[in-house]
Amino acid sequence: MSLNVIFNASGILNFAQGHLLVVAGVLAFLWYPEGGGVVIWLLCLLAVAAGMAVLTGFQGLLTLLPLRSSVEQHSWIVTTLAASIITGALVTLSMGPNALSVKNPFGTFSFAGTQVPYIYLGLIALTVIVYLALRWFQRTFLVGLALSALSQDLEAARAAGAATRQLQVLSFAIAGVVLGLTGFLGASVIGISESNALQYLIFGFIVAVVGGLGNNTGALIAGPIFGVLLMYVTYEWGNQLQTPLAVAVIVAVLMLRPQGIFGRPHARRV
Repeated sequence: MSLNVIFNASGILNFAQGHLLVVAGVLAFLWYPEGGGVVIWLLCLLAVAAGMAVLTGFQGLLTLLPLRSSVEQHSWIVTTLAASIITGALVTLSMGPNALSVKNPFGTFSFAGTQVPYIYLGLIALTVIVYLALRWFQRTFLVGLALSALSQDLEAARAAGAATRQLQVLSFAIAGVVLGLTGFLGASVIGISESNALQYLIFGFIVAVVGGLGNNTGALIAGPIFGVLLMYVTYEWGNQLQTPLAVAVIVAVLMLRPQGIFGRPHARRV
């Protein structure tokens, strides 16, 4: 959904988001004190979300600067990849190459004969909350309506007087909030290391494409399905098949329905 927020407002796929998710996990490692209570946890959650909004918004500003008036120049591919590489290098230089261990503050519960962290339930709840919050924001507030206008027709929105560049930077900041919440909440159950960032980006991109680029409802449905399928294959045949499965899924979807399962075909002038 964070990929979709940026894509709808600017047509950009932010290839730096895998590393930005790792940065959110690093901030959780650094800022949340061991043994901190619920209040401290909530304050740290808000602080990480705010910090990621600023960082991702700044990255978005740098990404959008060379574009002038449109995204058709495709310079955003270079700038987002550069941001990804630079962010990964900074994480490695500051924290080292090993995965960081973040303590689970909420414990576990018993399910199907195994102990499952409560964080997983929190991540499921966060997914639904983010989906509903984005939907409410885009339909209730003038800024949200303006962002929706950008997703439908960027040129028409610009002609109508919308501050397109500022709105596009805002979309990066909103995506940063989503990344911050996800990275902080999930820091104890995902691998927080630079080496995992590319995998997070690839899997997120696949879910976005399968669900239909820009379609948050598609992402909400396709994400859990793809995740369960991925874990089932890993359980049955090992994690060496994760990448081939991911590639097979996206190839099959693009061959059968290029706009994604929940996406809409776009008409074009020929």
